[in-house]
Amino acid sequence: MSNPEFVGLVNSLQATAEAALGDLNAATASAARDGLLEERRARQTAERSLKLLTMLAEKTRGNLDFTEADLLTDAIASVRERLAAPSSTDTN
Repeated sequence: MSNPEFVGLVNSLQATAEAALGDLNAATASAARDGLLEERRARQTAERSLKLLTMLAEKTRGNLDFTEADLLTDAIASVRERLAAPSSTDTN
């Protein structure tokens, strides 16, 4: 059975990265108010969340149930993919 606190932590880290990159409406509004949407700072926030997710995966390897491991793997892949995507300013 998945630990709800672990699931919440992974979801929170993923949501932080996505909000910084403009993917979540409510979170994006909050991030804009907090000054987190300036492109360089937003990218740093997303990269920090990715580093935390990756560290969490390394430190918990072999100690997660299938659902937790799958959730963490998917979150890392999603944030990596989003960070690798060209930003709107890259098209100029």
